[in-house]
Amino acid sequence: MKALYGLIEGLYGYSETKYHMGKGHMPMQINGCSESQFVHFVMSISKDVKQRIIITHSEKRARQIAEDALYFEDNVHVYPAKDFIFYNADIHGNLLLKERMKALRSLIRGESITIVTTMDAFMDKLLPAERLKSSILSFEVGGEVDLDEVRSILVRTGYEFNSQVEDKGQCAIRGSIIDIFPLESDNPYRIDLWDTEIDNIKVFDVSTQRTIENIKEVQIYPATEYMYTPDEIQAGVKKIEAELKKTYNTLRDELKTEQAHRLKVTIKEFLELLDLDAKGINKDAFVNYFTNETSNFFDYFDDDAIICVEEPARSFEHLNVVWEEFLDSSKHRLDDGYMLPGQMKNLYTPSDIISILSKRKSLFFTALDQKINEIKCKQKINVETNNTVVYNNDYEMLIRDIEFYKRQKYGIMILSASKTRAERLAGNLREYDINAFYTEDDRIPAAGEIMVRYGNLHRGFVYPSLKFVLISQNDIYGTVKKKKRHRKASGDVITDFGSLNIGDYVVHESYGIGVYRGIVKAEVKGIIKDYIKIDYDGGSSLHVLASDLDQVAKYSGAEGVAPKLNKIGGQEWSKTRSRVKSAVKDIAADLIKLYAARENSEGFAFSEDTLWQKEFEEMFPYEETDDQLNAIDAVKSDMESKKTMDRLICGDVGYGKTEVAIRAAFKAVQDGKQVVFLVPTTILASQHYNTFASRFKDFPVRVDELSRFRTKKQVENTLADLKKGFVDILIGTHRVLSKDVKFKDLGLLIIDEEQRFGVKHKEKIKELKNNIDVLCLSATPIPRTLHMSMIGIRDMSVLSEPPVDRMPVQTFVMEYNDEMVREAINRELSRNGQVYYVHNRVNNIEDIASKLQKLVPDANIAIAHGRMSERMLESVMYDFMNGDIDVLVSTTIIETGLDISNVNTMIIQDADRFGLSQLYQLKGRVGRSNRTSYAFLMYKRNKILKEVAEKRLQAIKDFTELGSGFKIAKRDLEIRGAGNVLGAEQHGHMEAVGYDLYCKMLNQAVAMFKGLEIPSEFETSIDIPIDAYIPKK
Repeated sequence: MKALYGLIEGLYGYSETKYHMGKGHMPMQINGCSESQFVHFVMSISKDVKQRIIITHSEKRARQIAEDALYFEDNVHVYPAKDFIFYNADIHGNLLLKERMKALRSLIRGESITIVTTMDAFMDKLLPAERLKSSILSFEVGGEVDLDEVRSILVRTGYEFNSQVEDKGQCAIRGSIIDIFPLESDNPYRIDLWDTEIDNIKVFDVSTQRTIENIKEVQIYPATEYMYTPDEIQAGVKKIEAELKKTYNTLRDELKTEQAHRLKVTIKEFLELLDLDAKGINKDAFVNYFTNETSNFFDYFDDDAIICVEEPARSFEHLNVVWEEFLDSSKHRLDDGYMLPGQMKNLYTPSDIISILSKRKSLFFTALDQKINEIKCKQKINVETNNTVVYNNDYEMLIRDIEFYKRQKYGIMILSASKTRAERLAGNLREYDINAFYTEDDRIPAAGEIMVRYGNLHRGFVYPSLKFVLISQNDIYGTVKKKKRHRKASGDVITDFGSLNIGDYVVHESYGIGVYRGIVKAEVKGIIKDYIKIDYDGGSSLHVLASDLDQVAKYSGAEGVAPKLNKIGGQEWSKTRSRVKSAVKDIAADLIKLYAARENSEGFAFSEDTLWQKEFEEMFPYEETDDQLNAIDAVKSDMESKKTMDRLICGDVGYGKTEVAIRAAFKAVQDGKQVVFLVPTTILASQHYNTFASRFKDFPVRVDELSRFRTKKQVENTLADLKKGFVDILIGTHRVLSKDVKFKDLGLLIIDEEQRFGVKHKEKIKELKNNIDVLCLSATPIPRTLHMSMIGIRDMSVLSEPPVDRMPVQTFVMEYNDEMVREAINRELSRNGQVYYVHNRVNNIEDIASKLQKLVPDANIAIAHGRMSERMLESVMYDFMNGDIDVLVSTTIIETGLDISNVNTMIIQDADRFGLSQLYQLKGRVGRSNRTSYAFLMYKRNKILKEVAEKRLQAIKDFTELGSGFKIAKRDLEIRGAGNVLGAEQHGHMEAVGYDLYCKMLNQAVAMFKGLEIPSEFETSIDIPIDAYIPKK
């Protein structure tokens, strides 16, 4: 908002600061800026400058500042620091790189920009900006392209070649088509060639492959910060080999034979991968060997750029802590043979960074008048500001303060995080006789005027000398309503996970299951065309014209199990299809009966939303995602209908499923109905009880719990009150299914993770479901549940949009080594966090815990696994939840349900032994807060991974993006089959024809029973006697 820039010009200290900046009297110290007003002052004082750098003490605070800065300017980027301790991992999640490259691209382009970062981000030795500029690929319609040169540049600039681009940082070249998905772009680009000339350039949707728009030109920026010429690589290898020889001999002389051997193996492996130009190889740790031309991040900015450092004492302390961690870690790794001495020189030191800051145009902001020991400032200026009060939903206090400010002739501006909320807030204030109004005008309120605007700042501020107060929504409600990111239309949620590779099993609708052998050229009647070659049993092959590819689908069956190949010309395939078709008809008939019964069953029609419902929802402390709002609307619509609700809410852990359930429960309670929330574990019951009790504390709603944590007397009282209707919402484990649990008027059943209940409990759940509304919540639902939703038996809402303040989990895939484990645990404990260590073998889990205790002697380590007594397990989990345990060594018993925001590091031992959904679920246990989280997927050293295991680990790295749970479930559905869908055998008919053909047949049968017209398929073949094939070059 530009009007706020003009307001601050009259503030005491502002003009003086501006004067000394103009005279170049910097570095300068500015005292008195509160945390809430800091961003306003910084953005205003530097509004005439093209580039500004804001440096703070933590990534969390950096992201907060960036959110606030977006209220004033559009081009704001967070530039996250690398993790210097874990840079030896085989595979890194690339989200951090995406953010960094986006910022570097804007700087290289010379854009007006605000960069928010931490002091340790300047420790990197980067390649000079000119090197990045010279590596930009430019394409223009009508221009000429050398495909070999483009391929070479893409490899050198860090792009990963795929048969089809699915994620940022990938590219594909198929004949005359080049697809590239730059890290900093929302969508990939397709460059279409006619011979060597660019015919057209398109922006396309990665999920649908459809064109979004045609463009005339595009510039492709590198997908890595480090690009080296072949000569630099060759020279670097020689330096590495020379230092390896010297260090190896030194370790041998010191009788460190094991460490010497380890170093030799580690470095040789890296050099071999470098020679092969292997995918994902990490060159960051060797930058010092490959080039002498390095730059600091400061060098990417103009000389006139303004550097603003918030709370320098804390920022420099953070820098020193990171540096000491790096030195300590490097010393251990040097001693243990994990790195070369030269790798210690890959970073700039704190003194290097302080020296640069003292020579640049730097402003240091402190809330109090504190001495800055590291920098000698030329000027010290004081400014006057006050913080606003945090009202925590106390409207009476808010009204009193607004009336006070109005009497004192203050201009009063109130910000709300969305237009709808702002309009509603203005209306609420008018009900208290406060003459507030909503406006979108970019102006400052006049004296005594109360203006409500759409906007988002974390906190407000008061300028007494200017007679102005700004109150943020966070001040009113006590928590931040995060500004929602713009979200592009997602199109089809489910994307293609398995591009076709040679050797894959495929299904031809007419000939059955065979093996794909690639695209071959064949001459028929003197005409050369491309054919898809498929091998069948008995040595026969089928050549399918590329134009008839719709008849062929990739076979999806049980993971790791080879299907039986069919013979061409035999009756086996036609019999299999007939058998499956007949079975599918029976299933379809049962599905239709179930669907009809559900449609005809009449339940209770709940009332439309009341004012209380709206007030209750207004008190939700976070900004809802679009997916959440859609799911809430769908649930309310179901509840207001006479038809009984049966809806599945599918969404990743922490994506807001519980809030959807809470709002449904409140709606039910207002109509006098009782609600039961069924959960699989006692710990989960306790967590949900606390969440519900907190949300309902300001309303006359009684929430109670039924689990083993309650005494006998408490249980008796709860059951008696439940029967009388005094308990509105009951939360519990399978205990709520007991015969002694009687409701007065049950109206809504909510089930969390239904797949975790046993057969016996599921039968009781089925009895409970009769004629009441049912809402099921699941992160990755079992395939059968998902399948029933996909074919229309149950309604489904998918939450695939992450909450605004959730940070993705930084994922590392690496060979196991003690040093990395020690570092990972110590790093987490040093920030007062907790750690999951997953080891899925009960027989030696105690040995693993003992080993960890030796590695980290100060940590409080405990064990959890399924063979412990239930009470002992609950006791351990309860202690872990309360923070009494630092490291929990457990089996996969923790994979669902637990919500502990303080656990932000997970180490998975023998990760190659886990399934895809299992790894994803486990990884979902961390990253439940706005703190950076880490997942270390480790496998045994020198172990050759099976191809399937390698694909799983790679997929988990690829799915670092938030919101992949539904995609993982869909992939799992393809791999495992839909399970027992109303009596059909899981590995029978679906395995016989493959998942895709089975679903096609089932959907056709369902449509037939519904009386819907099934579109007839016909083939039109146009045979033009000309050569048609993809040239090799």
